[in-house]
Amino acid sequence: MKKNMGITDRLLRIVAAVIVAILYYNNLISGTVAIVLGVLAVVFVLTSFISFCPLYTPFGINTRKSIK
Repeated sequence: MKKNMGITDRLLRIVAAVIVAILYYNNLISGTVAIVLGVLAVVFVLTSFISFCPLYTPFGINTRKSIK
């Protein structure tokens, strides 16, 4: 699996996941919305840690800078 996520992309995903967690723990989101956003937050964190987003591959998106 080839890495296709840059640092900025990874940081934005982690920040989004943290925001979802804060909203959940402050009871600002609940029910189905909380579940959907929670799953999305987990996916964001996992893809950030492995620097690979499977949805980028079919569209040819690569936010990682190439090292020459």
